[in-house]
Amino acid sequence: MDLAYSAALPQEEFIERRRRVWAQMQPNSALLVFSEIEKRRNNDCEFPFRQDSYFWYLTGFHEPNAVLLLINTEQAKKAIMFLRPRDPLLETWHGRRLGVERAPQQLALDDAYSIDDFNAVLSEECNNLSVLYHAAGLHPWADELLAGSAIDFAEVLDWRPFVNEMRLIKSLNEIRLIQQAAQISALAHLKAMQETRPNRLEYEIESEILHEFNRHGARFAAYNSIVASGENACILHYTENDQVLKDGDLVLIDAGCEFALYAGDITRTFPVNGKFTQAQREVYALVLSAQKRAIELLVPGASIKKANDEVIRIKVQGLIELGILQGDVDELIEQKAYRRFYMHGLGHWLGLDVHDVGEYGEERGRTLEIGMVLTVEPGLYIPKDADIPTEYQGIGVRIEDNLLITEYGNKILTAAVPKEIDEIEYLMQKNQEFSKM
Repeated sequence: MDLAYSAALPQEEFIERRRRVWAQMQPNSALLVFSEIEKRRNNDCEFPFRQDSYFWYLTGFHEPNAVLLLINTEQAKKAIMFLRPRDPLLETWHGRRLGVERAPQQLALDDAYSIDDFNAVLSEECNNLSVLYHAAGLHPWADELLAGSAIDFAEVLDWRPFVNEMRLIKSLNEIRLIQQAAQISALAHLKAMQETRPNRLEYEIESEILHEFNRHGARFAAYNSIVASGENACILHYTENDQVLKDGDLVLIDAGCEFALYAGDITRTFPVNGKFTQAQREVYALVLSAQKRAIELLVPGASIKKANDEVIRIKVQGLIELGILQGDVDELIEQKAYRRFYMHGLGHWLGLDVHDVGEYGEERGRTLEIGMVLTVEPGLYIPKDADIPTEYQGIGVRIEDNLLITEYGNKILTAAVPKEIDEIEYLMQKNQEFSKM
């Protein structure tokens, strides 16, 4: 068992989460949460294992092929784990296992059984229960395993709606880990700015980012890193990262680390040669002004929708001034003319998943609350073939920060990475001067 992850949070945190789940379960019910399983990469090789976020959230256990069973009756509330038993031969080949005997004490459970005994124990423990909570379709192996059960529950409900709500509001311990993920991600972006120069390859800069993650204790990226230079920045999820960085182009980097399973998510856009052209400066300044205004608005009691409406207005007005759009601001907004250049949302929840769980409300109108963490990432993506002034063609800009909603408004967790034009140019020019010495 890898204790590096579980040590990041006190055991009491997982116990309290299970208590909150029990409080929302119907009487005479059972709830099942399944782990992730190892996934084949090719032949005898698997992808690096990453635990299912829901399973981790309620157990702190980082092994595959495991199941958490919570039972809620008038007589008792029980937490039971099914997991792989110890096997010296297999552990020699594939790594250590916690095992059935140590699991109850290590994970604060009532009982533990081999995963091979799942159906037999489930029948015994749940024979007289009427309601089962199960997230059907989340894991095919879970549905297959459960299909072998002989129990016929009167009602099957999905536990995700109330667990998602729990995950949406972060505890103080979770905030501490997200702050660390944000800080490490910020250091990696600083390194990327320092190492970027013409004629390097996009994936060389990606390797600098990944090395910086590792160097500061984050072994994995939270998602596939984007290093998109030139018109590649107009591809929202560009991950090929195999082109040469050209003098005079911008490069858009969207990268964040995963620290103790919590995600950071930062985007910065800057010139490959360290100096913005006039056209690049104008588009960048427009996106930055929109982001700053959004951050002002993303406070308790507000909504992502309210902030995004303001962002859209700022961008449409700015695009008119640049000659990229023509017409009346209100009419262009009504026609959604901006969608050609800004086609995604303003931000998303952040936590154990980079696109974390939780309802957004109709048109992202949910009221923001203290303890929510989200990204704010307006962008403009101007196609190379757009019928606009040529100096703006092929420019893609996105600026993304991570925000914690607080009682005082919000806190920018990723402020360590410069985003003012003068600060970016100073940092890059200073580094390039140093590299010539």
